[in-house]
Amino acid sequence: MQKLRGLKGEVVKFGIVGLSGVVVNFAVFWVCINGLGLASVRSNIAATVIAIATNYLGYRYWLYRDRDAASRKREITLFLVYSGIGMLIETGVLGFSVYVLKLDSHYEQLGAKVIGLAVATVFRFVSYRTWVFKAEPEQPVRLPAQPSADTADGRRLAAQAELMLAAEQIRYAQAE
Repeated sequence: MQKLRGLKGEVVKFGIVGLSGVVVNFAVFWVCINGLGLASVRSNIAATVIAIATNYLGYRYWLYRDRDAASRKREITLFLVYSGIGMLIETGVLGFSVYVLKLDSHYEQLGAKVIGLAVATVFRFVSYRTWVFKAEPEQPVRLPAQPSADTADGRRLAAQAELMLAAEQIRYAQAE
């Protein structure tokens, strides 16, 4: 049950970082197709690359900050590989919509982008948490060592010796 609560919090944080990336992604996409007049696939690639960069910062330094960062080069490489696959998924859905289904109005392109982004997001969540931002292995719980019978006997013997010594010191002090 505790693991499910942790996963729920992780999904919420993933969603927050992802939502900020979506805002960046859609804003850059919209500027590229409307302001710069770029083709939809080129616009999507540019928007997704910029969103990937902003998302990495959110994932590494907020969501997965407690995860193993010992091998940053490996982490960044895997992040870029899985983000690239996610971008191919997203761009593939958009390209299929525009070039095969001939849904090429700006709003139809946005709709295709939403569908592609949804599929790519599920893929990214699973791959980031499984392979990119790996949890540090749990350390085994170490219980305090139980004293052995010999150790316990030794402690009792030492306590008796201290009591005897204290009694002798009292007797010696009284004799003076």
